[in-house]
Amino acid sequence: MALTSGSGSFPAFPGPLVARVWSKRDAEREARMAGVHSHDEGQLCGAIDGLLTVRTGATLWAVPAVHAIWIPPRCEHGIDPHGRFDGWALLMREDLCAGLPEEPCTVRVSGLLMEAVKRAASWDQESWERRRDPLAAVIAAEIRELPEAPLGLPMPTDPRLLKVARALLDEPADRRDQSEWACWAGLSARTLSRRFPQETGLSFQRWRQRARLLRALERLANDTPVTTVALELGYDNVSAFIAAFRDRFGVTPGKWRG
Repeated sequence: MALTSGSGSFPAFPGPLVARVWSKRDAEREARMAGVHSHDEGQLCGAIDGLLTVRTGATLWAVPAVHAIWIPPRCEHGIDPHGRFDGWALLMREDLCAGLPEEPCTVRVSGLLMEAVKRAASWDQESWERRRDPLAAVIAAEIRELPEAPLGLPMPTDPRLLKVARALLDEPADRRDQSEWACWAGLSARTLSRRFPQETGLSFQRWRQRARLLRALERLANDTPVTTVALELGYDNVSAFIAAFRDRFGVTPGKWRG
């Protein structure tokens, strides 16, 4: 059987898939070795604890515990683990990716998939035994059934809008309003208001709120106190932050962190 190319710390492998369970150190090594890259295999990266952020093209994704990101074959991406990260990754040969999404997406991981990935991670990666084929098929079928979880932050492509977006990600507490940001970027407030949803699918205010909450996940994963996170992100008070977080993720920041 021909070898599949592998990627980063993943060696070439002889079967349809290869799995690894990662500590934060493993994930950081993978990030350094692979950098921003693409490969012929599809990839599913998940978090057991902590948070993983992933860049794919014009989108920044947050992958919290019990979630994963699907990265289709030949999609350029880079990863960055946060906090007490433990996670896993799976590379799948392209023919096994038939019927899976053609664009990156985040999903909520089932217990069945998690156990199957752990089993696959224990396999010898030097050879492939045919008795593994049924579990490989189960893994692919289970991925197709996972519910999507909207945890992406689409980035605009217009250089002026991208300048604003990057500034807000760098300094989410910046209190300038939409008109002031437009002036700073050299365009009218009307143009910013019109072009932002055209390019990202979100209004400027909704995009700004989502950016703040993505940064909140990173800080919470690093054990930053909830009150400190709220103030660092520019919320008027901790109650406003908790309400926004719960509205987006269905739980309070404290419960999300566990």
